[in-house]
Amino acid sequence: MVKGNQKELRRQFESRPWQDMPLQGRTRGIGHGRSEIRRVKAATVNSLQFAGARQAAQIKRRRTDRKTGKTTVKTVYAVTSLTAEQVTAAQLAELVRSHWKIEALHHVSDTTFAEDASQLRTGKAPLDGHLAQPRHPSLRTAGVKNIAAGLRRNARDPRRPLALLGLR
Repeated sequence: MVKGNQKELRRQFESRPWQDMPLQGRTRGIGHGRSEIRRVKAATVNSLQFAGARQAAQIKRRRTDRKTGKTTVKTVYAVTSLTAEQVTAAQLAELVRSHWKIEALHHVSDTTFAEDASQLRTGKAPLDGHLAQPRHPSLRTAGVKNIAAGLRRNARDPRRPLALLGLR
């Protein structure tokens, strides 16, 4: 995903002639109290300031709140090293959607453990992903819906975390 803090890359995406490109995929979905239409366009690229970039994609999401009727349109951009022969525009849109699901899970970790603020590093890569593994998957598999509440509950009895990990 091309995010707001990648200003130059985002400018490169926004300046592409998306309006002249044909629509290459469209999906509809209903969930979380809203209906959504996603439209995708993709183009082969070789001049982006992003190492290994082979395709750029524009995804427009049109969401309508089913209670209020309010509609919002958001445009997001994605870049991939996969060529057009390896992945279609529609498949790219699905990969982006899958990434959002992962980000939603990461949001829980970041708000509970402040993982994005972690200063632990190995070379240039953050260690937080590796350190998160023992933190909460066992809580999820135990059916805990609220990670923070599960952590507080387990902190009250030192035998609980060991039992979750199968060490008791």
